[in-house]
Amino acid sequence: MQIQFSKFEGTGNDFIMIDNINGTYNFLSEIHVKKLCDRKLGIGADGLILINSDDSSDFYMDFFNSDGSKSFCGNGSRCAVLFTLNLGLHKGETKFTAIDGVHKGSVSGENVSIEMNDVSNINVHLNDYVLDTGSPHYVQYSDDLSSENTIRKGKEIRFGESFLKNGINVNLLQVLSPDQIKIATYERGVEDETLSCGTGATACALVHDFVSNSSFGKIQVQVKGGDLTVSFKRGSKGNYSQIVLSGPANFIFSGSIDC
Repeated sequence: MQIQFSKFEGTGNDFIMIDNINGTYNFLSEIHVKKLCDRKLGIGADGLILINSDDSSDFYMDFFNSDGSKSFCGNGSRCAVLFTLNLGLHKGETKFTAIDGVHKGSVSGENVSIEMNDVSNINVHLNDYVLDTGSPHYVQYSDDLSSENTIRKGKEIRFGESFLKNGINVNLLQVLSPDQIKIATYERGVEDETLSCGTGATACALVHDFVSNSSFGKIQVQVKGGDLTVSFKRGSKGNYSQIVLSGPANFIFSGSIDC
């Protein structure tokens, strides 16, 4: 069967977007996802997103990592908000459902934003930090990202005894200023370093605020594919609410492929 698709990217995190509102592509399986995301034998992407119908919101964002596994994806959600604007499912402000619940999204010029779920706690693990921002993340500080082997370190932690069963995304965080950080991310499900990770950028911004006890309420995050902004409200118990991830997202191309 021929599949109609579009390709989008958010700060270098790239996704295959498929309009499945009518259920045309419900047959897609983990095997199909792996094939389509393969960078040599398929379209090539960090993940695939089906836009499905949903009774309680504008659409359901069904996200697959490139290995066929499912999770929530921040940059994928931002691309989905832009894609569904192009589909006419909303007029610039939307409410959508994902694997971790309901989110709001908006498009303003080149900026696409989504509201993330609240984060109730940040846990210390071997002097590093673990938290869930829709996907589980491990955050480790680095003095100089240019000297780090992100893939090697990411694999060591992701496949280590503590996280082997469920896996975890691994982020290295370098502080640039009180309200600016730079990060590198190894993503489970892709099993490689990616140019950007929205849930990872969110996790690192919250850890930086938690550790530095800053009062900015907004952190600029440099990823290898561009710049993201994470705004939030910190509670008295170290919990976070009103978390918003913002940054650019772009249409790349569209086409069809036999699958």
